[in-house]
Amino acid sequence: MIPFEFATAQRILFGRGRAAELPALAASFGSRVALVTGASRRHADRVAAACVLPVAGEPTFDAVRAMTDAARSARADVVVAIGGGRAIDAGKALAMLLTNGGDPLDYAEVIGAGKPIAVPPAPFVAVPTTAGAGSEATRNAVLREPAQRMKVSLRSPLMLPRVALIDPELAFDLPPGPTAACGMDALSQLIEPFLSCRANPLADALCRDGIPRIARALPRAVENGRDAEAREELALAALYGGIALANAGLGAVHGLAAPIGGEFDAPHGAVCAVMLPGVFETNFLQSMEVSKKVFTEHGKFGEIARLLTGRADATPRDAAAWLRALRERLGIPGLSAYGVRAEHARALAEKAQRASSMKGNPVPLSDEALERIVVDAL
Repeated sequence: MIPFEFATAQRILFGRGRAAELPALAASFGSRVALVTGASRRHADRVAAACVLPVAGEPTFDAVRAMTDAARSARADVVVAIGGGRAIDAGKALAMLLTNGGDPLDYAEVIGAGKPIAVPPAPFVAVPTTAGAGSEATRNAVLREPAQRMKVSLRSPLMLPRVALIDPELAFDLPPGPTAACGMDALSQLIEPFLSCRANPLADALCRDGIPRIARALPRAVENGRDAEAREELALAALYGGIALANAGLGAVHGLAAPIGGEFDAPHGAVCAVMLPGVFETNFLQSMEVSKKVFTEHGKFGEIARLLTGRADATPRDAAAWLRALRERLGIPGLSAYGVRAEHARALAEKAQRASSMKGNPVPLSDEALERIVVDAL
């Protein structure tokens, strides 16, 4: 067993109706709330705020700079983010900058200085309204830099939220399309940490419990957004995925999703959905060549097949087919719908190799293998 560490949000509150606890919770940390929301400002009336900071689309470095200036002008001493992964990531970055100062590029991976985050962020409460990114339990904030057409992270264990408040009822009105895309993102964030070269027993346990939950609940929630039990299952599975990826890493699905999301206006969850089957199958075949002792049809790839399908005789190839069928059932289009073409595949593969998520992939993949995955996902 490899040595590992494990960290998550300091406190997790989970359950239907728990959003009612937010006002008192925020007040326990400070008196002036900087409230980060999605573009629609849904649920913005749930807590009194000194300033409301909507996030339109993917959070950019410029957007976070402007948010930080506004929060400082409002003398905010606590940050609450209510929304999807975009809003929560922006809130994490804001809370960190309020106490550490400087520019977000000072702390950014790949394109920035990568400066360590030394000071604990302002108290931060994450309230997800989707079940996908698991940002309420991750230690990074993903920001987009349009000028360089890149998405990169600010990352530190100190960026884990002070409180993650998960109320599945907040997702009742999420439309079918975003529900499907977010759910597939959550599923990829259970499968990739489970297969990661940095996998550990604690993260594995969450993945084993979460994969079948999301496999059964996602089609139900897409069909009926107010299916309370399905929403609860998805919310729990997304939380598991956030905890797992924060402690075991990801892989080529997210390694490819980073440059695709930077280059094209493509929803992150939808990109993960179309990359997941090809990456799973490629990793399995490559792993069989590298180490049949560790990666066999009876190992983790086979276990995922059984968890997804519910069949004791399911093989990794069955899992890849099941993932493709689920994506088609949910109506998630291929990458070509967002402007990706075959001629883009090589550059995307080369950029993916530099993404931090690739460090967790179970086996090294060549540029040619990544290029084939992109082309197959068109």
